[in-house]
Amino acid sequence: MRATLEGMRTYGQFCPVARASELLAERWTPIIIRNLLNGCQSFSEIRQGAPGIPTALLTKRLDTLERHGIIERERVPVGRGWSYRLTQQGQELRAVCEAMGQWGARWLEVEPHHQDPAYVLWATTKLVDVGKLPDHTVVVRFELRDRPRDSYWLLLRKPTPELCSKGTGYVEDIIARTDRHSPEADQLRRSAPQRPPSPGRTPAADRRLHDLDPAQPLRRHRSRSAYG
Repeated sequence: MRATLEGMRTYGQFCPVARASELLAERWTPIIIRNLLNGCQSFSEIRQGAPGIPTALLTKRLDTLERHGIIERERVPVGRGWSYRLTQQGQELRAVCEAMGQWGARWLEVEPHHQDPAYVLWATTKLVDVGKLPDHTVVVRFELRDRPRDSYWLLLRKPTPELCSKGTGYVEDIIARTDRHSPEADQLRRSAPQRPPSPGRTPAADRRLHDLDPAQPLRRHRSRSAYG
């Protein structure tokens, strides 16, 4: 590959797969597009759904997508910052992302380095039926038995549920004690299609779920967060 004037690397081929890959197959770009398709609009929302991406790199990727007409941005009406959304050109990538997701769920195993609890819980907020939430905020704290230093708070509220990694100061309604594998396994069971089993390996979709905590199921907790 060689560099273009924009700094992107090119295959030097007229093939549409090669040309699309020059733009869309750069590291983090498919994740950014996935997050936008899932309803993320602000810079912080997009970054939260891409744990580990440097801020400067996210800015660069968004600028590239805007320059190529895949996204557009506008100033937020209150405060500072921008709101991002996909153009029609960008919306047509939905079928591409869905095809990648279906293929990956069917044929690729989940390895230990894929099990980031922050991402899994963030993705959970995107599955919440906001219309069924009460008018007040419901706070769920997740404690991870295998990562005792890490806690996460789901803020279930209208119009947009959120995930926090620091104490919120809210009254906690529910404490969920689990390990970092269980939320991921639950999402796999809900979404992964059937696939032919590999010899000696258990398909990710068939792995048995663990209860959140067999000894202590979810319970109400009305004291304030110690981190608030």
